[in-house]
Amino acid sequence: MSEVIQRRRLFHEVADRIQQAILSGDLRVGDPLPSERDLMERYGVGRPAIREALLSLERTGLIVISGGERARVARPSAQGMLAGLGPAVQHWLADPAGVRHLQGARLLLEVALVRQAAASASDAEIATLLAALEANEAARGDLKLFERTDVAFHFVFAAISGNPIFGALHHAMIGWLTEQRRTTLTTPGAEEGAARSHRAIYEAVGRRDADAAEAEMRAHLNEVAQLYWRARGEAPPA
Repeated sequence: MSEVIQRRRLFHEVADRIQQAILSGDLRVGDPLPSERDLMERYGVGRPAIREALLSLERTGLIVISGGERARVARPSAQGMLAGLGPAVQHWLADPAGVRHLQGARLLLEVALVRQAAASASDAEIATLLAALEANEAARGDLKLFERTDVAFHFVFAAISGNPIFGALHHAMIGWLTEQRRTTLTTPGAEEGAARSHRAIYEAVGRRDADAAEAEMRAHLNEVAQLYWRARGEAPPA
């Protein structure tokens, strides 16, 4: 039966056909796709449409393209899936309401992660958290290093969850809120306040006190948000 495509936006149609073959299992992870010439003949379209379709599938993480080799089916990563949202999120963050919404989403995510850590973290994971805390405390006075170790401390909670989706969400949110972090950390006393909050969060998790860990994380992130809006000369969220 002919598979020739006769509709507009040809590369979208080609991408949809290849995606269907992947999702149906006709093409499995690691399998090479047909050559560009074979795809052109199968779908009755030109080389530009095939190449645009392959590039769009690569952006979704469904295939990987290596120079000089045929494209292959890939296993999408959680981080890769979220990376595609970056440009749209950055546009959204140009509006203060978008920043507030993302701050709220981060709050809910990190509160949930710290509760889980307090309830289930192993002794080795608590030790990892302590090492991250101490690295952050030692970085006071070095803004760039403090920022990196701040991010690393918070990421430990995503790692403790063992769920790569939470790790990817955390990584994405940290990137999306870069401007917030850099604005707040240049506020006088911000490093001291953050280090103090991190120590309180660690101690609550170490005691396996989920309620206290949640309260400390919530207070910390609310303080960060308020510092940001004050630095921008705007009213903090209620």
